[in-house]
Amino acid sequence: QVQLVESGGGSVQAGGSLRLSCAASGYTFGSYCMGWFRQAPGKEREGVARIGSDGSTGYRSSVKGRFTISRDNAKNTLDLQMNSLKPEDTAMYYCAAGVPGRTCALVSRLFDYWGQGTQVTVSS
Repeated sequence: QVQLVESGGGSVQAGGSLRLSCAASGYTFGSYCMGWFRQAPGKEREGVARIGSDGSTGYRSSVKGRFTISRDNAKNTLDLQMNSLKPEDTAMYYCAAGVPGRTCALVSRLFDYWGQGTQVTVSS
């Protein structure tokens, strides 16, 4: 049974940092595309960052240079280091896993498993 459990969310002032983590279990973590998505109230879910099984990464333009996605295949964990946070980064953040064999891109329908989410709130 695939499980994804996020942690590390919280409240921070603009300019601050947070590190999100996702603990994965129930599948061969290293072979999956992994991603972080977020959804703010009243808005659609959007892709934030993704990392392929080969370690290649991709980011939405608004977080490039501020966020860093990483994975530890030995520990089955996915992280998102978020620096220089802005109020517009406020959202529920979700960890997601996409089965091998597909393109690893920030498109929701390419991901098969989702965590419950962790809240990030950035105040001005």
